[in-house]
Amino acid sequence: TNADTPADAQRAREFGAEGIGLCRTEHMFFEGDRIRAMREMILAESREAREKALEKLLPYQREDFIGIFKAMKGFPVTIRLIDPPLHEFVPHDDAQQSELAKVMGMPVAKVKARVAALHEANPMLGHRGCRLCVTYPEILDMQVRAIVEATIDCLRSNIKALPEIMIPLVGTHKELAYLRTQVEAMIAKVKEEEDYRPRLDIKIGTMIEVPRAAVTADEIAAAADFFSFGTNDLTQMTFGFSRDDVGTFLPEYVQKDLLPGDPFQSLDTPGVGQLVEIAVTKGRATKADIKLGICGEHGGDPASIRFFHTVGLDYVSCSPFRVPIARLAAAQAALRSASKK
Repeated sequence: TNADTPADAQRAREFGAEGIGLCRTEHMFFEGDRIRAMREMILAESREAREKALEKLLPYQREDFIGIFKAMKGFPVTIRLIDPPLHEFVPHDDAQQSELAKVMGMPVAKVKARVAALHEANPMLGHRGCRLCVTYPEILDMQVRAIVEATIDCLRSNIKALPEIMIPLVGTHKELAYLRTQVEAMIAKVKEEEDYRPRLDIKIGTMIEVPRAAVTADEIAAAADFFSFGTNDLTQMTFGFSRDDVGTFLPEYVQKDLLPGDPFQSLDTPGVGQLVEIAVTKGRATKADIKLGICGEHGGDPASIRFFHTVGLDYVSCSPFRVPIARLAAAQAALRSASKK
């Protein structure tokens, strides 16, 4: 399942989910004190000040992860590090910017200048995902620390926790290898601080959502324990469609039979599907036992699930309420495959 909170995780378990394929950590930042700390971090002018703000977010993240691990009872939990651009966390209207300036104790002009500096013409293709971790490594450090501390807390309480750390939007092997080194260093640091000697089984992988990542998957697999296909963004980037704006022309495309249907609802197997298949083949050529899954909206679509089964993915992940449909579709795909042998 895709689940961002302990309540979502528990609901998905009740529907039969056997793990979390996508936990979007940024969804934990938008409430009350959390969003204030996140905005304080964004408005900070030095790494030291950003780290001070992130310390306020750390306990929230840690407690959320503990709750999720408890709900999953030993099933794997794939945790995606922060993905959206920072401008999504700050207010953009005058009234809210004035309120933020008052709370932060700084001039309104300073808040406006920072918000303006974060503006991007096309944020979907901009400063987000792994690029944030490269430029603001302290964010990655805080998130990995929260994951590891929560894992150790659970294991010491005889609760099996099986986190997997997913680095989003990777397009090159060097990006993933660079950030993997940082993740591993933080895991080792927290283990040392906690005086935790047993081995921690924490896989480190990436989200395949950039076409370049799919066609160079053999290189990227060398630094990955798993791939999870983010087919929402992979579809956007392959078609050059914005999922938020496609409604202005897509109905006419379908009506005129220029497309068989909405490619964000059911996977475009001749195009986007071929990128998935290339990545599967190349990834397994480098690392035969690499774990492969999908966590886009297509993970709950029966037709897409049939395709994913055919190309050899290990699992699909979807929203909690779509889990029963996905389980049924996966069973049908397996039976169909077995009957052909």
